[in-house]
Amino acid sequence: ASCIQHRLLVRDASSLQILQLYTCLDQIQYIEWSSDSLFILCAMYKRGIVQVWSLEQPDWHCKIDEGSAGLVASCWSPDGRHILNTTEFHLRITVWSLCTKSVSYIKYPKACQQGMAFTKDGRYMAVAERRDCKDFISIFVCNNWQLLRHFDTETQDLFGIEWAPNGCVLAVWDTCLEYKVLLYSLDGRLLSSYRAYEWPLGVKSIAWSPSSQFLAIGSFDEKVRILNHVTWKKITEFDHPATVSSKKTIVYKEVEKSPTVDTERLTFPPTRALASSLFSTQSKYDISQVPVSLQYIKPVADRANPKVGVGMLAFSADNCFLATKNDNIPNAVWIWDIRKLKLSVVLEQLCTIQGFQWDPCQPRLAVCTGSSRVYLWSPAGCVVVQVPGEGDFQITSISWHCSGDSMLLLSKENFCVCYLEREEV
Repeated sequence: ASCIQHRLLVRDASSLQILQLYTCLDQIQYIEWSSDSLFILCAMYKRGIVQVWSLEQPDWHCKIDEGSAGLVASCWSPDGRHILNTTEFHLRITVWSLCTKSVSYIKYPKACQQGMAFTKDGRYMAVAERRDCKDFISIFVCNNWQLLRHFDTETQDLFGIEWAPNGCVLAVWDTCLEYKVLLYSLDGRLLSSYRAYEWPLGVKSIAWSPSSQFLAIGSFDEKVRILNHVTWKKITEFDHPATVSSKKTIVYKEVEKSPTVDTERLTFPPTRALASSLFSTQSKYDISQVPVSLQYIKPVADRANPKVGVGMLAFSADNCFLATKNDNIPNAVWIWDIRKLKLSVVLEQLCTIQGFQWDPCQPRLAVCTGSSRVYLWSPAGCVVVQVPGEGDFQITSISWHCSGDSMLLLSKENFCVCYLEREEV
């Protein structure tokens, strides 16, 4: 699905043929599929309205109006039949049922980066709350929205919450001014508290491994710390130095070169194909000899949100690899072997890393840098994929299809789909 102003277009994922076209009341600011792909919501925050469309019954329609309370966020519940709207100033979360048309309210939601989280099986929801100048967590049962547990947290200013994939442990982390990661059980018991150091800026990013065995914590001190699920103690930490010196680490460096053009073929004016080949540049990976010095940017210390520390973390689907990005070294992706707890590969790009995402089915990482190229890494090696087409298509984010056969490439104004050939077994 994609939106253009107030219109919503639904396409076939394999052929990109338009299947449905819906017209909303105002400019669409957010869209989200239900878990079963039968409904899609369109949020118009400026007007405080959510419209829901059905793929099975195009004539059916639903409009949710929050009125004077306003709207700042909207999302589906895991069952795909309830919509959770967060009102302005985070006064409450309204739970709307598409089946019974009933409405429930959750008061005092905390305005933080990640204040609401569902377990992977969709049975429970945790909500961060702020009341009487203290942080609380409320855990709800999603099938009837009954409160299961309510407890206060040992945080100064709670910044985010995230469930382990098995739904047994909830990770809670504090503001960057206070290094603290708390781990709670489903019944609200504090299982463990982790603090790496006291005074400097603390936690910047967090990621669970798909098996729930490891919790990776990215910090402002340019390190990743790995906690284990048995004792919740640190088993190792990964540094991100500006110089890679280990001979066991492979460094792939992106290099750019202009294509050679036969001067005898030159004509004036040049043909369109020849003109595009004259000014286009090709990119490939070379393996650098260690030690390798990476581009390091010294952060500005007297400004808010300094570009320092590990800001991106992601585990591969098979738990074998962890990809990280240190914001001080913006052009590099670090890939760690979790089985050996060692640095395996560094990808050194020409441009700043905009994002990366693992293939949901196999250890294959896709990277984008704001250029018209996609970079793919797997244990077999690296490849650069040039997006065909005229104009400058700057890829700012990537989204894999759940089958791993294709991925969506997004720029500020356009999108395209990259289809990958599946190897014959």
